[in-house]
Amino acid sequence: MPDIDESPLPGERPRAYALRLARAKLMPAAGYTIAADTVVALGSRLLHKTETEAEARAYLTLLSGRRHHVVSAVAVRAPDGRVGAKLSASVVGFARLDAAQIENYLASGEWRGKAGAYAIQGRAAQFIAFLSGSYSGVVGLPLHETANLLRGLGAQW
Repeated sequence: MPDIDESPLPGERPRAYALRLARAKLMPAAGYTIAADTVVALGSRLLHKTETEAEARAYLTLLSGRRHHVVSAVAVRAPDGRVGAKLSASVVGFARLDAAQIENYLASGEWRGKAGAYAIQGRAAQFIAFLSGSYSGVVGLPLHETANLLRGLGAQW
């Protein structure tokens, strides 16, 4: 994985941010290369990958009882150098969380390094009251879009 600055550019919207990061993560390699990035957005506010428990607590409190957007971008480089990229946008609704639920989730450590402080495929699944869009996109690799990109660039399986 390349070491890239994941700071959003001034005024950068979630979709543009996710696409830019996915493309930046593509590394030259033999065969097909796939890179992806996922962004959690509450309105125009980006909820980045959490680094501290305090930040995770703040994010979970913000998400409690609300809907938010999850944008995943995937980029594929073909062996001949062609690059394609696609977005997956989903809406996720959290149930209202009480303090004990938030503290128990924080104690699990699952929030570490996760955009928005949660992993839908793990313990946080219990908090999801609504999902419109792509489950695999919320996990972090939109499989439908990835398969279409690979087919469009000539991959066969």
